[in-house]
Amino acid sequence: MKVITAYCNLRADECLVNGEVVSRRDAGSDDSWFKQIYKQQELAYPKFYKMDVLSQAGYLASELIKRATPGISETYADDEIALVFANASSSAETDRRFIQSYEGGGSPSPSLFVYTLPNIVLGEIAILNKWYGENMFAVLPKFVPGFYLDYGGILFASGSRALLGGWLEVTAGGTDVLLFMVEEQESGMEFNEANLLHLSQRVAAY
Repeated sequence: MKVITAYCNLRADECLVNGEVVSRRDAGSDDSWFKQIYKQQELAYPKFYKMDVLSQAGYLASELIKRATPGISETYADDEIALVFANASSSAETDRRFIQSYEGGGSPSPSLFVYTLPNIVLGEIAILNKWYGENMFAVLPKFVPGFYLDYGGILFASGSRALLGGWLEVTAGGTDVLLFMVEEQESGMEFNEANLLHLSQRVAAY
């Protein structure tokens, strides 16, 4: 049975792993919210500071999921963990900043240009972990559980043994992130539409 073995939510003021708050935003800090999480969780990956906000969110959530599933990288071959992400705004936040760098500075910023595709976050996670499995970043109007279930089913049928998936929406207007790990186990939270909606906070808790 395919089950969700760990999940991470990033919201405007809280970071949760498996439903438990692990970081809270300090409104008085000079650091951005994602930098606060990075420091509070004592992560160590200097490239984090060069990433755009979408990649920072993906990095943070994926690292916290790895902590919650010890040995995940050792359990699977480097091509057996698939990545399937989606959002509604693509890389719009970085695109906006890139345009501003051109209009305000007279020349576009190469460091921002690197992140003007949403699937760059997949590359960041894959390179860090040396995961070379299938990957997909879709732009959808809203969070749709069926997308992950259908595409995940195809990937599992074609050789993937684990799936890191989720919704990664980070804009100036808010943060809406849910990443989850799916594995084959005999018992646990089944990988289905009801549970994905529940974890995404799109239905009332039960």
